[in-house]
Amino acid sequence: MTSPIYDRIGRGYATTRRPDPRIARRILDALGGAGSVLNVGAGAGSYEPESASVVAVEPSGEMIAQRESAAPVVRATADALPFAPRSFDAAMAVLTIHHWGDWRAGVAEMQRVTRSRIVFLTWDPEAGSGFWLLDYFPGILELDRRRFPPLDELVAATGGRSYELPVPHDCSDGFLGAWWREPAAYLDARLRAAMSGFVMLPDDEEERGLARLEADIGSGAWERRHGALREREAIDLGYRLVVADVA
Repeated sequence: MTSPIYDRIGRGYATTRRPDPRIARRILDALGGAGSVLNVGAGAGSYEPESASVVAVEPSGEMIAQRESAAPVVRATADALPFAPRSFDAAMAVLTIHHWGDWRAGVAEMQRVTRSRIVFLTWDPEAGSGFWLLDYFPGILELDRRRFPPLDELVAATGGRSYELPVPHDCSDGFLGAWWREPAAYLDARLRAAMSGFVMLPDDEEERGLARLEADIGSGAWERRHGALREREAIDLGYRLVVADVA
């Protein structure tokens, strides 16, 4: 896990990436009532369970400065966790593994310091490749296919299982898929600034995609192709929970 990307996207992150209560419930259920939890790549503290004793690990000073959680935070990386073996009941990592320098080492470290369970919220680019936004910004899909661990490899490395995590239409956590029913939201530079896929996309590719999207919204083309989505309450965009017990 390295800090530069979150030092770039972290500004204003705490206001545009608010935890969604439905996703929070799924994560809390997956943690299985753990009394102590390590949050790896914790960012601003989203989804840290209030019912547990939490320690956060985060390498980015920009993200640490925005934390609202009272949980103690250690500046460190996933592949070198500064804790003794079996220090926590459970460990969690929410939409962070694609920023780790060596995700397998990070998984091994989480297994080492955990007594009971590890939980990941990740994205499967193959399951999510049909998301309409990626037609306008194919470079994000190409990038994320390189960044995210293949889901089957992550499941194998953890010895766990994966579960679909549908995105509600009014999701309060502004990650890449959050605005799937509101295309105009992606024209907002403030919202895009908290999505690493957009931050890492070359400026010319972003500008071309934005111009196409804005034109399609204005002409009604987007509505004709995707307007039926407005009848949906939630949709599977490839977000997955991976839950594994630690032997």
